[in-house]
Amino acid sequence: MSNNTYAIIGSGTLGGFYGAKLQKAGLEVHFLLHSDYHHVLQNGLIIKSKDGDFKLSQVNAYNNTNEMPKCDVILIGLKTTQNNLLAKFLPPLLKENTVVLLLQNGLSAEPEVAKIVGEQRLIGGISHLASNKLSFGYIHHIDDGSIRIGRYARNYQFAKITNKMREITHDFEISGVPVYLTEDLLLERWKKLVWNIPYNSLSVILDARTNEIMGNANTINLVVEIMQEVLEGAKSCQRQIPDTYIQKMLDHTKKLQPYLTSMKIDYERRRPLEIEGIIGNPLRMAREAGIKLPKMGMLYQQLKFLDTRNIQNFSS
Repeated sequence: MSNNTYAIIGSGTLGGFYGAKLQKAGLEVHFLLHSDYHHVLQNGLIIKSKDGDFKLSQVNAYNNTNEMPKCDVILIGLKTTQNNLLAKFLPPLLKENTVVLLLQNGLSAEPEVAKIVGEQRLIGGISHLASNKLSFGYIHHIDDGSIRIGRYARNYQFAKITNKMREITHDFEISGVPVYLTEDLLLERWKKLVWNIPYNSLSVILDARTNEIMGNANTINLVVEIMQEVLEGAKSCQRQIPDTYIQKMLDHTKKLQPYLTSMKIDYERRRPLEIEGIIGNPLRMAREAGIKLPKMGMLYQQLKFLDTRNIQNFSS
């Protein structure tokens, strides 16, 4: 175990789970919270997990990064729809050798965060975590939890694995979280989109859980067609994902417990959807390379309509 200290920015379903695992393993962790702040400060965190339930009775909880100590690693678990807050949140936490681990869905968040902290600090991460928040300070870990991390270099160039990345990997692995290192962050982001684009989008548009999508031949065919477009999108960025990866994702989803995607939960709670990061940015990257992805384009337009109406109805 290293002597790294961790700041968790966005201590919800994702950040709360990983931060809790790190603290349980004996690392010093500081949590930035919003709606859960008072509850977690008084009651701690509860993790219900397929790997074993546990409770942290006391955690270092804050509602302002100006009150948090500077840390060695900042883990960002916020939704991309909240990235406008990072210019305020991050600077108080930085010291000379701080690195930022961006555990977010979708594409193109790294270039914007790099403007705040600098490229040399930034590590991108892809979390394969199925989890939901049941109530304040109570997270249900359903499946997987592994992470793939790669250093960000301008325009998603290949980037060598650093000693700090190996330290972080060791910290997570002693916490029970498998971590895989990559020199090709862009490839890993496209691979995650093979799952995220069809299932997140269709869960909202069709009002369906993953098991319902996988229980109908028509929706399975649609998922496959969308996945094939994602592979074309990756190819437009000179990243090859084999066709066999589609079947791997289908098999994985069939084994999942009935699951509400993060986008579906956000929709039901009238929160802004991560449409741009998950669909809009990949579409634009492919379009710039001269590739049209019509089914993804249709999903994007449908989600933009549903998201706008959802927010307007909530505001009225």
